[in-house]
Amino acid sequence: MIDAIPIEYAGGRSANGPLLVFDHVTGVGWDEDATITLASGERRHGVVLDVNDDLAVVQVFEGTSGISLSGVRVAFSGTPMRVPVGPQWLGRVCNGRGEPIDGGPPVRGERLAAVNGVPINPAARELPRDPIITGISAIDGLTTLVRGQKLPIFSVGGLPHLELAAQIAAQARVGDGTFQIVFAAMGVTHADADATRDALEERSQAGDLALFINTASDPVVERVLTPRLALTVAEHLAFERGGHVLVLMCDMTSYAEAVREVSAARGEVPGRQGYPGYLFSDLASLYERCGRLRVSSGSLTQIPVLTMPAGDITHPVPDLTGYITEGQVVLSQEMQSRNIYPPCDALSSLSRLMRHGVGPEQTRQDHMAVAGQVYAALSHARQVRELTDLVGETGLAENDRAYLRFADALDAGFINQGRTDHRGIDDSLERAWAALTLLPSGDLSRLDPADVARHMAANTRDKPEAAA
Repeated sequence: MIDAIPIEYAGGRSANGPLLVFDHVTGVGWDEDATITLASGERRHGVVLDVNDDLAVVQVFEGTSGISLSGVRVAFSGTPMRVPVGPQWLGRVCNGRGEPIDGGPPVRGERLAAVNGVPINPAARELPRDPIITGISAIDGLTTLVRGQKLPIFSVGGLPHLELAAQIAAQARVGDGTFQIVFAAMGVTHADADATRDALEERSQAGDLALFINTASDPVVERVLTPRLALTVAEHLAFERGGHVLVLMCDMTSYAEAVREVSAARGEVPGRQGYPGYLFSDLASLYERCGRLRVSSGSLTQIPVLTMPAGDITHPVPDLTGYITEGQVVLSQEMQSRNIYPPCDALSSLSRLMRHGVGPEQTRQDHMAVAGQVYAALSHARQVRELTDLVGETGLAENDRAYLRFADALDAGFINQGRTDHRGIDDSLERAWAALTLLPSGDLSRLDPADVARHMAANTRDKPEAAA
């Protein structure tokens, strides 16, 4: 196939924020790739957002600062924006536009692919199945991540969500097949960018990870491109090369704010809290690019990470994300105040596809039952803690005090773990069992009686040893 010959026009009509408007253009279409050349010879990149009669609106990823309208030229490629795809991205660190920042040469792929991707035909999808073990007990034990799932992390500013995402990227594993990570950081500080690179250095050197970093000082509009670039690279590795790929995108709230800024520059009518009315479909165009296909042995799994302004889960970004995705992991300020890492609020978190990734041939026979019993016990423990605020702990029955001991033990021994601690699934489940054995055996109705008796007996044997 012969690529279209770029059409070049001189002189811009107007500039507004990240947008340049050119007039007297013909034959230009939406989403067309554009190269902007300044009078100084500097080149910038953009994409056509809108075409009306002989006007073309170009979104400039590097911004319009320093551009003279009389001396600027634009060349339209005649094709949508494309990037090279292939395993050459693995082991590389790039900025939000895909340009290397690790001192290496430009990435040369096997072919070019459109960054906007192609929607997956629902009839071609296969049900997500089989777990990805992250090494995080709170996730693996209670909200198991399944290959092909989209499971977001809801956080609040000041919580270690980026650190948690980097830890997941550094230690996540699958039991079989090729496993690779694509990490897209958006709007992060330079300190966070450096910390993320350090945390992922080992995996990057092993050739299992591609890292895209858009810092807070980079052009805001570049954040609109970063997740699309990361997903395009991941789609090729998963669906064409048959690998299992995990994509982490942090912070999707920064991405949504970039979308809002572009929308405002275009003069569009704002929706909730100033975000454009099409934010739902825009987020869906990213989240729905993951899954499993009948014609491919690979899978593409997503963990979008987002911050909730003022902890408001009804904010448009978490609210719309919750409609599209299949569960959530919620980080809690209250857990953080008790120095628990990761500060996961188990009762606010869930994985709707968990049952497809656990069981005797995937994790363990008792996994689903243990998770269900933990949730039931935690729910009762929360009710007891509220009652304690009214009558005090001395006014509680012994059975209720057992639930408080269970909740404290679960936080300390199961949820809380080191920032480099990689736990296997057996270790995580046994830690949950250790907390559950603090409850009366008659209350463990969701568990197999033989398993309850065995763990109760083991816990009784361990107590004298611990005392000694």
